[in-house]
Parts: sequence; structure tokens; C-alpha cells
Amino acid sequence: MTDIDIRDDRPRGRLEAMEDGAAVGMIGYFVLDATPAALVAVHTVVDEGHEGKGIASALVGHFYRMAAAENVPVVPLCPYAARWAQRHPEEAPVPAADLVMAARRQLESEPHRW
Repeated sequence: MTDIDIRDDRPRGRLEAMEDGAAVGMIGYFVLDATPAALVAVHTVVDEGHEGKGIASALVGHFYRMAAAENVPVVPLCPYAARWAQRHPEEAPVPAADLVMAARRQLESEPHRW
């Protein structure tokens, strides 16, 4: 993988992979408005020409570490993030079913954001 810097833009709901000052990938996410809170990964994208460099995996791994540091679970609604979680169960605890349902409801109530 090339030298990538990952930054969290929480107000915009984006975890961005930066290379030479430009965004080359991102996870679109939101914070679940429930108790307990959770970080919900909605979409992972890597720009054309940057695929196959491990950027998406680095983003999802960072997302899970960020959630762990905040002591909140991750709900991986994004298909890529869900597959990553299945391959890395030691880093990606399975969220409770009620959190997944709450995340789906919140996503459906705000489709314009995604």
C-alpha cells in the first residue's frame, strides 16, 4: 500500500484516505441516534486508479479501531465493511441485532444523506 493518511471528518460523516493531500477513498458513515450509540458504515469507495492497494481495508480497519477507542460498536451496513468484518472477527465484534435494526431504520429515514 502507498503512504496513506486517514482522517475523520465527523461533521460530514466521512472517514477519508488521503494521498498527497487528495482524498483517494472514503467510508461514508453516521453515528446511530440510539442507546447505545454505534458507528454505522454505509458505503466504502476507493477512487479509480487506487483500487487494489489495500486502501479500503485500511479504512475499515481504522474505522473499527476508531469505534473501539470511543467504546462503541460498529454496524457494517456497507457490503465491503461487512465482508471485512467476517474476515477479521478478532477486530470486528458482531453488533447486536437490535443495533442493526436501529441503524437500518435511521438510514431509511435519511436516504437523502446517502
